[in-house]
Amino acid sequence: MTIGASSAQAGDETDTITEREWHQQRLRRRLGRADLRAVPEARRELRDLLRHWGRPGRSEIAELLTSELVTNALVHTDRDAVLTAVVSAGGGLRVEVRDFVARVPLPRTPVTDEDTNGRGLVLVESLADSWGVRPHEAGKSVWFELGAEAA
Repeated sequence: MTIGASSAQAGDETDTITEREWHQQRLRRRLGRADLRAVPEARRELRDLLRHWGRPGRSEIAELLTSELVTNALVHTDRDAVLTAVVSAGGGLRVEVRDFVARVPLPRTPVTDEDTNGRGLVLVESLADSWGVRPHEAGKSVWFELGAEAA
């Protein structure tokens, strides 16, 4: 199963990468039900994946947005989730967090300045180049994309 969009067509040899290169450009991690220790672990693994990626600050934005999606999936679904991050041949980054609850998250404005809840998707919406929610037969994926260069 392919997660995310790709411009390469099957059999297009110009975008063929070796098995070794594929593993270096991709992160996939199962997140245990309500295990919030997964949030800093996911950030660390993403940081390792992106250590030579993008302009200064881009990987930090990717880490922040990833931690928001992972936290949302673990806190609001009370189920397992799967984190996938892929750096494309063109240098773009796509991060998806798939959970197994169909309820679609919506950005909301926090009620007060002291309220730390409700800011995650607002951050994703404002900092990502693009983002969205993709339904699955069981659950959904919330994703964002960032280019390696600052927008």
